Amino acid sequence: MKKCILLLALLVFTMGNSQILELVKWATKVVKTSEKEYQLIATATIDENWHLYSQNVPENAPVPTTFSFKSNANYLKKGNTKEGLGHTINDPIFDMEIKYFETKAVFKQRIQLKIKSRSK
Repeated sequence: MKKCILLLALLVFTMGNSQILELVKWATKVVKTSEKEYQLIATATIDENWHLYSQNVPENAPVPTTFSFKSNANYLKKGNTKEGLGHTINDPIFDMEIKYFETKAVFKQRIQLKIKSRSK
């Protein structure tokens, strides 16, 4: 009987602690900048007391923010994804200079259509 109660308590405890935290919420939008060019904008809203690392961090640093774009016959990626200013600190844990974002981060990627856009 004690084993059943212990097993049940362990199961309840495990299920209660297995929640998925969503510390960063993402919103995206597309802005037309010319006849064939668009800007893809990804905005991260970051929970209080948390931060998001830059796309560009030194080797052996924390995991950077990354974006990947699947190759497609309809568009060309123009340059690299740009990011806002953020904060740069000398991180004592990693013993290096690291850039990160608090509360909000905006990332922008330009693309060019290979086909003519349709007018509305």
